[in-house]
Amino acid sequence: MPDRTTARPRFAFLLTLFVCLAMIGGAALFFTAGAADAPTADEAKDAPAEDEGGAKWIGRSAERPPLPRFVSLRSAEVNVRTGPGTRYPVAAIYNRKDLPVEVTAEYENWRKIRDVEGAEGWAHMSLLSGRRTAIIQGEVRTLYNRPAADAVPLLRAEPGVVGRLMACERNWCEMDIANTRAWIRRDEIWGVYPDEDFH
Repeated sequence: MPDRTTARPRFAFLLTLFVCLAMIGGAALFFTAGAADAPTADEAKDAPAEDEGGAKWIGRSAERPPLPRFVSLRSAEVNVRTGPGTRYPVAAIYNRKDLPVEVTAEYENWRKIRDVEGAEGWAHMSLLSGRRTAIIQGEVRTLYNRPAADAVPLLRAEPGVVGRLMACERNWCEMDIANTRAWIRRDEIWGVYPDEDFH
C-alpha cells in the first residue's frame, strides 16, 4: 500500500499537469478556430491597427475618431459575423485587402462595419486598419495632377477601383492608385465624408 504522504503530492502533480495540458489544448483549439478572425504576421506588419488612426485629422479627436468613421480592411480575408464574437456565425467573407469600410458601432474588440453597398456585420478590430482608402463610384472617373477641373488628366479609373486616400480638401481628394498620385472629386468616391478634411 503506497504511503499517503508521497501519493498525495504525486496525485496533485498529475492533476496540475492534466489541467495545464487541457488549458494548452483548449487555447490551441481557440486560436485555430479564430484564425480567420486575425491577420497574418505580414499583414499585421504592413498596416497600422484601426485604433492607431490614419491621417492627421482636422477637427476630430487625435486619440480615437468618433463614430461613424472610415477605415480599411487590413487582411486579404476578413470574416464578417452576425454579432461581436467568434460564437456568432460568419455572414460574409471579404477577400479584398484595403477595401474601405465604415465603422458604425463598437463592442469591446469588435467593430460593426458597413461596406460601399450598405451590407453590415461585425469584424475583429485586428482585421481593420487606420490606413484610409476609397473606392471609385458611378462610372469611369478622371484623376488630375491638381485639385481643379481644368488640371492635367493623369489617369482614368473604373468603378470599383480602390486606392489609398492621401488627403482631402474642399471638394477634392488626392488618391494613390497604381503608384500614381492624383486628385479626384470627393463626390466620385466612397470612403470619405462630405465635411472631412485631412492631409
